[in-house]
Amino acid sequence: MRGVFQGIRVADFSWVITGPLTTAYLADHGAEVVRIESSVVPDGLRTSPRLKDEVAGIDRSAYFANYNRNKCSIALDLKNPKGLEIARRLVAWADVVAENFTPGVMARLGLGYDILKSINPGIIMYSTCMQGQNGPHSSHPGFGSSLVGLAGFTHLTGWTDRELAEPYGAYTDVIAPRFGAAAIAAALDYRRRTGKGVHLDLSQLEAAVTFLSPLLLDYQANRRIAGRNGNRSPRGAPHGVYRCRGDESWCAIAVFTEQDWGLFCRAIGQPHWTREQRFATLADRKAHEDDLDSLVEQWTRQREAEEVMRLLQAQGVEAGKVHDTQSVHGDEQLEHRHHFWSLEHPDIGPHRYDGISFTMSRTPGELRTAAPRLGEHTEWVCTRILGMPDAEFVQLLEEGVFR
Repeated sequence: MRGVFQGIRVADFSWVITGPLTTAYLADHGAEVVRIESSVVPDGLRTSPRLKDEVAGIDRSAYFANYNRNKCSIALDLKNPKGLEIARRLVAWADVVAENFTPGVMARLGLGYDILKSINPGIIMYSTCMQGQNGPHSSHPGFGSSLVGLAGFTHLTGWTDRELAEPYGAYTDVIAPRFGAAAIAAALDYRRRTGKGVHLDLSQLEAAVTFLSPLLLDYQANRRIAGRNGNRSPRGAPHGVYRCRGDESWCAIAVFTEQDWGLFCRAIGQPHWTREQRFATLADRKAHEDDLDSLVEQWTRQREAEEVMRLLQAQGVEAGKVHDTQSVHGDEQLEHRHHFWSLEHPDIGPHRYDGISFTMSRTPGELRTAAPRLGEHTEWVCTRILGMPDAEFVQLLEEGVFR
């Protein structure tokens, strides 16, 4: 079936995570995405673990592969005037140009928005960086792994009596692309109706901060400053991740209402302590939460995490087994939904990719090709997409433009 972005062409200058993940959404749904990259300054994700068989190589990173499926790659030296001219020809071909460099980099390369729209008046330029294209801190470079601190997440994650526990990975890098893909879709609709292109400026900091809206509102209304509280919630008890039988086996449990508490007590067999006055109401349970968590964990440690989850879910209690990266690949729900796709990569071999997390009935999208080797489609892009004569391509190849 035709993807919803079928016929949309993307010149993708982005790298690492937030830009490539945005364009992956477009590619998964039919867009033709051409990565413009270079071996002179390669995408840092290309050499980031995990690497196939732990052997170094520019095309062996499973991390890079996951965010760049369904794309082509052209190797291009943008500091070479002839390489820059080819990039501009790709801009003329494209509907969307994507980049996530520090503000000013594209302009210094000769690819700022003013230049792009003079080449292609209907172009949609998507720029996403740490803190936006303007403002006193816009020039600060960095990655999502540092931005989680600036956004306030590291102030909130961890336990009160321990060192902070940062969110795993570059957390903000996987938030911004959700906004970015939607913004690009809106821009394409705007262009369809008006014929005009736009420059989209997405601040990763601002996108991330929206995920803290309730806490920001609580401060604005009540002057309460949220802090680290482990896995606990002010609205529930028991509420946490509890050790189960086995090595590093855990189950998350959340009990909010008094009805939930009654269902929880029934699910665990209504031991005598569930009828004690100190656990009678939510306020009581919060006041004695350490004791409550200890008693709950005495029950969970006698059972496998899967059993705990099923016993509680059967009574309508919110509970979920905590997966590690290996067991998530055997999750029956993900398998049923065909979340993981297996594609053959020339260097990595058979590799499972994260699939499409939402399905549209008429245009569901699909993973068609594995991530490209660096420059794998250089000749195809030049001769087929840009219509470059073979003799010109060979001449430019000999001059070192494609590297």
